Amino acid sequence: MKKEIQIPVDKVILTGLLAVPKETYGLILFVHGSGSSRFSPRNNFVADHLNQGRFATLLIDLLSEQEDSHYETRFDISLLTKRVVSIIEWLKKNEELKELPLGLFGASTGAAAALKAAAQKPDAVKAVVSRGGRPDLAKEALAQVKAPTLLIVGGADFQVIELNEGAYQELHCPKNLEIVPGATHLFEEPGCLLKVAQLAEKWFTLKGMARQSPITTTSEQTNI
Repeated sequence: MKKEIQIPVDKVILTGLLAVPKETYGLILFVHGSGSSRFSPRNNFVADHLNQGRFATLLIDLLSEQEDSHYETRFDISLLTKRVVSIIEWLKKNEELKELPLGLFGASTGAAAALKAAAQKPDAVKAVVSRGGRPDLAKEALAQVKAPTLLIVGGADFQVIELNEGAYQELHCPKNLEIVPGATHLFEEPGCLLKVAQLAEKWFTLKGMARQSPITTTSEQTNI
């Protein structure tokens, strides 16, 4: 069950949906793309799959409603990165969540903000997954990313494949590029989004987030 939380950042309040299994291996922070929100059906599908695999998830809006009404702000990667970094810092101070290994799941333009945040917070971010992302928009930060990074692209998303292949060459961390056959940019084809969720769970599990035994959390998270 997802619980609504609010995080104060830059004089605005960011609203998110937090789900924490009673036993969890780590926390995945979702960084959605422009024009999307915490209610993204695709990100919620992936989050639900990760919850079943005993990962906590946080889907959060990076912009206030007023900020999101401005088209240019939606594509301000520097601002979005700053917000992701602020959320990471909040999570690492929260008594209920700070001990959970942290991964980032970025979609579309949000993948660029996730990668830039990972470059700025190498000690906090343990792994990164990009779905149909634009890692090329984080070009100047790619070489500084230390966290193992998985780039997932649809096999029919030809331009984005090319952009991801270029970004892949700039990454010097443990990395992989997975192309889902037949999938377009939104992975709407039957079975494609499930494949994304499975690839993400496997990556987060294998790349240092899953401990030998999960962490037991409190069932009533009244302090969050």
